[in-house]
Amino acid sequence: MSVRVLIVDDSPTMRAILMSRLREQPDIEVIATASNAAEGRELIKQHDPDVVTLDIEMPGMNGLDFLEKIMTLRPTPVIIVSGATQEGNEVTARALALGAVNCYAKYDPSGKLALQDSGELARMIRDAAQVRFRKPGRPAPAVAEESQRSIRRDTRLIAIGSSTGGVEALQVLLREFPSDCPPTLIVQHVNPRFAPAIARTLDKACPARVCIAVNDMPLQSGHVYVAAEPDHHLTVRGTSTLYAKLRRGELVTGHIPSVDALFASVAQCVGSNAVGILLTGMGQDGAKGLLAMAQAGAHTIAQDENTCTVFGMPRAAISLGAARVVAPINRIARHALNKAA
Repeated sequence: MSVRVLIVDDSPTMRAILMSRLREQPDIEVIATASNAAEGRELIKQHDPDVVTLDIEMPGMNGLDFLEKIMTLRPTPVIIVSGATQEGNEVTARALALGAVNCYAKYDPSGKLALQDSGELARMIRDAAQVRFRKPGRPAPAVAEESQRSIRRDTRLIAIGSSTGGVEALQVLLREFPSDCPPTLIVQHVNPRFAPAIARTLDKACPARVCIAVNDMPLQSGHVYVAAEPDHHLTVRGTSTLYAKLRRGELVTGHIPSVDALFASVAQCVGSNAVGILLTGMGQDGAKGLLAMAQAGAHTIAQDENTCTVFGMPRAAISLGAARVVAPINRIARHALNKAA
């Protein structure tokens, strides 16, 4: 059965390009196109598409406002089609935080319109079609004061992995991290081009400072470090002092940066004084790494099915026995900061 896609973009050229990239895919059908949010809204009502691709920068109702209406009134997997500007990247990051499941770059790293995408858009659409929105609203946040009072002083490092739906989940999670939280490293599966804007978006929601991980940077309390270097894994090294380590390498569990690569290094360097958290996402990245952390004595947590956009990564970890705690997203911070919570 084909994945039914609606394209919403104000540019006739871009609509034609996206259609051309999907036309050769036997399992994907473009059922309609729209040039603005008003047309898109009517076509969603009429066709009930499996996936919507959405241009953010449109006349009339902008893509962000339209996305918020979609996620509130008729939750549908949305892939953001983003331009090349920094402002476009910032808006895309906010869209991911609102519930868009992925972002697709119109342009290559040089800023030119990409003539080929090696099937990237089709892969994103196939993944997005597997998303099932279960919750009618967002979970109520945990009480921040409880997390601050109960922080575990033996925790030297927190490592987090996330993918589809992860930016939205990270906002909920990091909102409850106190300003003196243990050093925290994040691998979020996303085009590295958007990672700095995502870090800035998360920084606005988090009492701690959220920034981009830099090679050989000493890891400090009160800081959250996001992987953003293209073609590099984010890992940790050190003994008495811990450092971020960015290293080139091959794909691990299908990804670079990989959650498994991060978690494995934390298991080796930090052992029982670490906390590992695996959030919503497609596939299995992070499951084996979380198991390695658990076997090293670390406290390990997986997001529960009811609050995941996609339960793939947490499910894989739970099936391996890697997660000591399974919790809804709004309760994970207290489990991470207080082992006995």
